[in-house]
Amino acid sequence: MEVGKRAGNVGRTIMEKTRSGFTFLEVLISVLIISILSGVVGLSLYQHVRKAKIEAARTQIKTFQTAIQIYRTEQGRVPTLQQGLLALCQKPATEPVPKEYPEEGYLESSQVPLDPWKNEYIYLVPGRKGEPFEVISYGGDGEPGGTGEAADISSSDI
Repeated sequence: MEVGKRAGNVGRTIMEKTRSGFTFLEVLISVLIISILSGVVGLSLYQHVRKAKIEAARTQIKTFQTAIQIYRTEQGRVPTLQQGLLALCQKPATEPVPKEYPEEGYLESSQVPLDPWKNEYIYLVPGRKGEPFEVISYGGDGEPGGTGEAADISSSDI
């Protein structure tokens, strides 16, 4: 009787092993579904990243505006075009040199940060619309003009 039990157990074990796995087709369908979902999520995240970069540039330009206004209040003028935005980070070496310049500068950094697309911000004195100064990011393409992510972001428009 033991022989019969063993033979029956072997048969059940073989059957269980073949039923417990996935077929190649099931695995392919699962991979396809995961790929489609990844693509949809990836595109959605890319849209959010683009919007976040635009908002980060706007926020940084507002920070420059505030720092320049504090500079003007303390120094009696905005940094010159030659001094540029670096005057907010380090005491200017070109005239007019401020007599009293805060040791930590007007920004939290010792260098002017780049825009979210790794381009330099543009500083104009006076601004294009007659304002005392203007800070510009040329957007994702780094060139004047453009639309969408490539659109210019200016302190005049904020």
